[in-house]
Amino acid sequence: MKIKISIAIIILFSNFFVHAQQQPKGITGTSNWMNNWTNFKPVAAEYNEATNIIAGTIDKDTKLTKRNTYQLVGIVYVTNNATLTIEPGTVIRGDDKTCGTLVITNGSKIMAEGLETDPIIFTSNKENTERKPGDWGGIIILGKAPINKLGGIATLPFTLEPMLNHYGGQDAEDNSGILKYVRIEYSGRKLSTLKELNGLSLAAVGRKTVLSHIQISYSNDDSFECYGGDLNMNNLISYRTTDDDFDFTQGAQINISNSIAIRHPFSSDVSGSRCFEVDSYDKIENTDMSKKMTKIIADNITLVNLEENNQGLVRESAHIRENTFFNLTNSVVSGFTPFILLEGNIGNGEVNLSKISLKNIMINNCNGGITSEASSNDSTITNWYSKPEFGVEFTKIKNSELFVSPNIKGNPDFRMKLNNTIAIGN
Repeated sequence: MKIKISIAIIILFSNFFVHAQQQPKGITGTSNWMNNWTNFKPVAAEYNEATNIIAGTIDKDTKLTKRNTYQLVGIVYVTNNATLTIEPGTVIRGDDKTCGTLVITNGSKIMAEGLETDPIIFTSNKENTERKPGDWGGIIILGKAPINKLGGIATLPFTLEPMLNHYGGQDAEDNSGILKYVRIEYSGRKLSTLKELNGLSLAAVGRKTVLSHIQISYSNDDSFECYGGDLNMNNLISYRTTDDDFDFTQGAQINISNSIAIRHPFSSDVSGSRCFEVDSYDKIENTDMSKKMTKIIADNITLVNLEENNQGLVRESAHIRENTFFNLTNSVVSGFTPFILLEGNIGNGEVNLSKISLKNIMINNCNGGITSEASSNDSTITNWYSKPEFGVEFTKIKNSELFVSPNIKGNPDFRMKLNNTIAIGN
């Protein structure tokens, strides 16, 4: 009897140890960190009419206060190494007629540190029944961190003041300020004939910049786009963007963790919209190949398509181009066609595939796994990622059974139910 009891105890502790060693997949937290400061139905939000106008150039330290509501008119530049400080709870409404846009130029800072109970909100100036993606411009931050463009300095493809539209340098530790507990809604107006603005454009932004707890909703282009730079980002939410959720290029060195992209088919661009778009350059001839290529380390990421019967408008969750390094770990991806698409020549050999690491990943309800634009390489890719050390699993689970509360009309909680079970030792 004692022997049987001893064996039972050993098995119990062994099972507990195995569960404890499993790394949770997808976004994590002891509580739902999306509560309180987010808004998944901003069309219904009531904001005060603007009492103050922000326009032109801010060339000295300036503070925006919660007691006022601001209207962002035209392209507003923060210059001359000035700092724009924004109090928690402040609302800034982008003007639709003049494409209100905020640009933090090279050397200047934005200090927008909201609170979980009092976030800072950038939103449309339209009435709540009229708001739509692209009502205003967005936020642009230009820094001094490295990029891999020839010459190390570049300009963004938007119609900005030429003398102020430059980014890049040698300072990976560059500090452009703080964005924390911030919402950006209905941005993405086309500011040039070339391209729509993103919700948040980060150009050569350095790693001392704090980017945490940011929700971008209904952007008419990308939610977050990094042009080079060196950043740690966490607790980001991209919701119903028209184009990509997270776009990285020009040698960006990014650590992104505990973040989520929530796709919706009626918000996606028919030209192809992904959660991750990862490349090292737009044109190889404009790139300094002696510099770092784009390297993304993504941990505890949730990528989810809200329509489980995907009709094709939401395609692959990630598109990875050549000469890039992409490391996705401890993550869950649900409802895409396929899971990942690789640029055609990546699947030609182990040297290329070794740059793309996938570990402890749940691929749920995806129509296809890791595929290549050159379909002949698919078997090579499948064999490569079938190795046990990758820990890639394919499942067929409804979102309602996979996540704690994926109902976007309520207070959604996209932590995995399995994670919560493991956390309490079951």
